[in-house]
Amino acid sequence: MLNSENEQAIEICEGPGDLRALCLIGGIATYLLVIYSLATMVQMVVLGGQPATAAQAFDLLQHHRAIGLLRLDLPTIAVLPLYYLTFLGLYAALRRSNRALALLSTLLAFAGLTLVLSTPTALSLIPLSDKFAAATSDAVRSQLLAVGEAIMAADIWHSTAAILGGVLLQCGAVLICVVMLRGSVFGKVTAWLGIVMHALDGAHIVGGQIMPVSGIILMAIAGPLYPIWLFLVGRRLLQLGAQKI
Repeated sequence: MLNSENEQAIEICEGPGDLRALCLIGGIATYLLVIYSLATMVQMVVLGGQPATAAQAFDLLQHHRAIGLLRLDLPTIAVLPLYYLTFLGLYAALRRSNRALALLSTLLAFAGLTLVLSTPTALSLIPLSDKFAAATSDAVRSQLLAVGEAIMAADIWHSTAAILGGVLLQCGAVLICVVMLRGSVFGKVTAWLGIVMHALDGAHIVGGQIMPVSGIILMAIAGPLYPIWLFLVGRRLLQLGAQKI
């Protein structure tokens, strides 16, 4: 039975250029995402979430810059590109299950990630915070606060690009989990967990714009599922990538 599974894994990741390397890289990237997701949960409990106003953000960046950058989601922007590698690994693993759907899901995820990464980040607030601290008139401070509020309204959680990008990413993730469900490369638990989790996260992105409380509830359910799903995906990708021919 073990030999049969090994032969299946080798066949899955064989192909032009030997796609086992993509499975291996994708598995490593996914394990890093597990660490990030757990660290984010701890940060939310210990440090809190995003500052509510530009004035609070400026104050944090002036007096506790490292904490300010954490609460303004700079780690999220730094880590999100790892999803490109995760989806490349998933495509390499699932392309023989359903090449068209695997490719479509990867393209949707890539488009979504790119849109989210195009939005302003915490780094955009640092020079404004420094200017605010050095300002000598209320008029200048008011202008800087207005610019800061505009940047925060266009960040990875609130802008049109971020919302559309998030929806595309979650759609791609749900679709890749459907491919998992139809094939035999990943377990059914991994597939169903991913479908439920990403569907809830997608509903959180859309529903949160209409009813903020519903968005909070949906994310509170979906969030803790991420480390579990990412661990299962990362482990399987590493198994596929480590097979010897």
